[in-house]
Amino acid sequence: MSLQTRLMTAVIGFVSLILIIVAVITSATLGKTMEDQLDQKLANNAHQLVRLTEAFPPSSATAQNVLASSPAPPVGVLFVVSSPVTGFSGVVAKSTSGDELTGSLETLSGAQLAEIAGALNGTSVATVSITDLGSYRVMALPTNDGVVVVTGLPRDEIQNQLTQLLTVIALATIGGLILLALTTAITIRVSLRPLRAVATTATRVANQQLDRGEVSITERVPASEADPRTETGLVGASLNKLLDHVNTALASRQKNEERMRRFVADASHELRTPLASIRGYSELSLRALRQAPSGVQGPEVVESTTTSLERIQAQSLRMTRLVEDLLLLARLDEGQELVYGTVDLAQLALEGLSDARPTAADHHWNIEVPDEPVTIVGDAGRMHQVVANLLANARTHTPAGTTITLSVAREADDAVLRVHDDGPGIDPAVREELFARFARGDSSRARQTGGTGLGLAIAKAIVEGHHGVLSVDSEPGDTTFTVRLPITPQPGGAVASAA
Repeated sequence: MSLQTRLMTAVIGFVSLILIIVAVITSATLGKTMEDQLDQKLANNAHQLVRLTEAFPPSSATAQNVLASSPAPPVGVLFVVSSPVTGFSGVVAKSTSGDELTGSLETLSGAQLAEIAGALNGTSVATVSITDLGSYRVMALPTNDGVVVVTGLPRDEIQNQLTQLLTVIALATIGGLILLALTTAITIRVSLRPLRAVATTATRVANQQLDRGEVSITERVPASEADPRTETGLVGASLNKLLDHVNTALASRQKNEERMRRFVADASHELRTPLASIRGYSELSLRALRQAPSGVQGPEVVESTTTSLERIQAQSLRMTRLVEDLLLLARLDEGQELVYGTVDLAQLALEGLSDARPTAADHHWNIEVPDEPVTIVGDAGRMHQVVANLLANARTHTPAGTTITLSVAREADDAVLRVHDDGPGIDPAVREELFARFARGDSSRARQTGGTGLGLAIAKAIVEGHHGVLSVDSEPGDTTFTVRLPITPQPGGAVASAA
């Protein structure tokens, strides 16, 4: 059963129950009121007829004699006299010419009198159903002469009015329920339209291929059906927000996949070069050994073999460093490899500059450190690697004569280390991917223009492992790498890393 059907059934059923209760209460209240009015009218007529009956002696007190001496009674009045002398006699006024105000007298039969007597057995007021006459309200009053006078009025008018009332209520109820059903159906259909729009949008999204390739979810619930001020519109607005997040996640997934493919390609390229060198030099050594006379190794063979082994060793060391850097990045991503202790950044900067200065004597090196130590809680070895990588990056990507300045300062609750150079700056095309793994400003990946492209990625991972931030600002003649580290370690950070 659909939601619309359940809502309509509930609403119409509840309203029908209310209308039935109202109809029952209304008819009962109106019937009681009309019965009271009939009883009041019956009492007035009964007292008048008692007074008329008292004017007759018991020997002549019959219903016909009493009413004959009075003006013509209204149609429907029933009159019975029980006299000790004359016995039971009764008449009822009936219309003979369509006049509802007066009527002719018709004598009641013995069976009808018996029905009246049976209804009044022990009571003075009763309701009795008389054969051929219908339902009557009767009242018995005694006279001073011992005559009992029974007066009755018909209940047909009450029953007719109640029947008309119930008929009107039933017709009005049926018409109202039909109108209510139409109104409810329209209202529910209009109110549930945003949900149908949500279902349609969700179906279209579900039919899209989202498991591979570049995916962009453009389907959205129309703004007219996504009004957050309404309950159903809030569902549409929530779905749109969810689709925005999913679309962002898919774009991020695609970007990560592209980075992974590029990472694999770059790693393969970096590893292929030393492997190719190792293979080439090993083949060269084997060829020299095979071409030499049996058991004789001349100076040329020894020199060639020695050179090849030296190159093989150099390439092996290069490949080892690359693999170790990749392993370090993986462990840093997992929160490992950091051993915390007290680190003086000022002393660390002095040592790092001393190590870098001999590698580029054609550069100008400056250092700015405060007189007081700038200490943090961190891994001294890894922070030394950060300084070395930043200085190596500045040295490699700037021409001779460039001034490189290393500075350390304390700013509020942070320790700040900056590496500044006045070189040509960073190409805006590579600035977005500057800290990515295997990021290189030179796409040819020549050894002369940089290393493996992991230096800045490692530096960023180490800084973030210390809950710090590594950023760069660059323009021609002014490039600054800034490392900002909290002096007070983050809650639980040092403990977790040390563990």
